[in-house]
Amino acid sequence: MGTLLHRSLAVLTFAVVSVFAVGRADAESTGLPKTSVTKKTGYAPVNGLEMYYEITGQGKPAVYIHPIVSHCGLVPGLSANRQWIAMDLQGHGRTADIDRPMTCEQHADDIAALLRHLKIEEADFFGDSFGGAIAVTMAVRHPQLVRRVIIYGSPLVPLPKELATVFTADSELIKWEREEYQKVAPDPKQWPLLFAKVLKCGIEWKGFSTDELKSIKVPLLIACGDHDLIPVERCVELSRLIPHAQLAVIPDASHFVLFSEPEKLLPTIATFLDEPAPKVPLSTFKAGYYPGVTR
Repeated sequence: MGTLLHRSLAVLTFAVVSVFAVGRADAESTGLPKTSVTKKTGYAPVNGLEMYYEITGQGKPAVYIHPIVSHCGLVPGLSANRQWIAMDLQGHGRTADIDRPMTCEQHADDIAALLRHLKIEEADFFGDSFGGAIAVTMAVRHPQLVRRVIIYGSPLVPLPKELATVFTADSELIKWEREEYQKVAPDPKQWPLLFAKVLKCGIEWKGFSTDELKSIKVPLLIACGDHDLIPVERCVELSRLIPHAQLAVIPDASHFVLFSEPEKLLPTIATFLDEPAPKVPLSTFKAGYYPGVTR
């Protein structure tokens, strides 16, 4: 796994840098889908934060976790048969920062507290890019709240230390993210602090141990694009390591497909969330295939 992990880290360095430039280009060229779905918004007292959240749709509860230096206001429409809860993580978007470190574990604890505030006992989770690391942290740290997990474009490893030398908070590469943050943030001048804390969070995060990944009991969909910045090989590796994991490689899709071409990804998400748990064994050459018995 060592060689593949090093490759993943190298590609991830490029991925995080590119997410800003390409994400901006995608948003400007294609635009985000416009919907007229009724939206409920609010702020919840969460572990010292006033956490901003949005709720759209109807059905079983599902949680969307945005990428780094993003916020939930940039999310296009998700699957129609769920009640989607999206939030701005600590210091992101409309959620003002507090004097507290930013960690994946703390983000997961904040989401758990938000669900308790909303009286939601169990939900599905969808983490986009580095948000996938937080979604999996929920399955490891708060399994009682988790029904199913989906991650897209997330290698589940720490960010490379080299990122701190590649770009800064005022870089042209992140102009779009910076401007979107400044449109909604309680104090737009806090952008450099958010950027520094996000980098520190990603770089200092320890990642998951093999035992933690093997301990995950719920169904988990690992999705990536065939032109993703995250190596498909890394996703295959994770799918074989995590029990009950499924793998979806989206054809002709990049790391930013949720924003540029959501129709390529969303049906796969809906199918995974709605399909029943397998009740029949997989067919093998030894056992043969018998309709209604094996699949």
